[in-house]
Amino acid sequence: MSDQAVAVNRGGPTDKTLRIDAWWVEPAVTVGMLSTFLIYTTWAALVNEHYYVAPYLSPFYSPCLSTSCAHVTLGLFDWPLSPAILILWAPAGFRLTCYYYRKAYYRSFWMSPPACAVRDGHAQYSGETRFPLLMQNLHRYFFYAATLVVLFLWWDALLAFRFPTTDGGSEFGLGLGTLVLIANAAFLSLYSFSCHSCRHLCGGGLDVLSQSPLRLKLWRQVSRLNENHMLFAWISLVGVMLTDVYVRFISMGYISDVRFF
Repeated sequence: MSDQAVAVNRGGPTDKTLRIDAWWVEPAVTVGMLSTFLIYTTWAALVNEHYYVAPYLSPFYSPCLSTSCAHVTLGLFDWPLSPAILILWAPAGFRLTCYYYRKAYYRSFWMSPPACAVRDGHAQYSGETRFPLLMQNLHRYFFYAATLVVLFLWWDALLAFRFPTTDGGSEFGLGLGTLVLIANAAFLSLYSFSCHSCRHLCGGGLDVLSQSPLRLKLWRQVSRLNENHMLFAWISLVGVMLTDVYVRFISMGYISDVRFF
């Protein structure tokens, strides 16, 4: 065994990193993408304008629960701040506690560890046994809340087929924005329903899974989706941001929606 292999196999936070490949590229890209998403989402959620242009509603503001919304979904009460604050905690908490994203930002932001056979950025490791990482156990509950949001996004996608007319009514149609909202809801659904919490909901708590044929079938389907959970996580992350950008640009007059019929 070479000296390099011996050094790498020792492990431990004080050992030198002897890898000569570009191991830092993946965590660097992760930092860049997640930082871009966090900055844009925070700005879009707080700006409280240009999030609706008939018949398209930004996913960052859906469902609109305040009576002051540009497009009221339920109108449960009056809310003086941005209505996005009322609902973004659910999908944000779901992603923050997601098993894949934990690995992604532990490695990229906290350098714990940054990559296999690379020196750890911390001298000690306590796992997720202390606050605030103890809150990661809330993942399954964020899954339930995020699933409700996804259902509303599908409702918004259906409403995106109803275009306003000059007489104040509406007509059935199809625009590029309609397809954008459908694709966004679809990828968010794939991300949500491929997660480990959904997999456990389908097949967990049973001593003999084969005794429940329906749950076994659901568990197998979700397990297949789970194989691509990382891919769905990134596509849906970029997709939901671009969906807001598309609606926002139409509302601001930067672009025009393509109407097919």
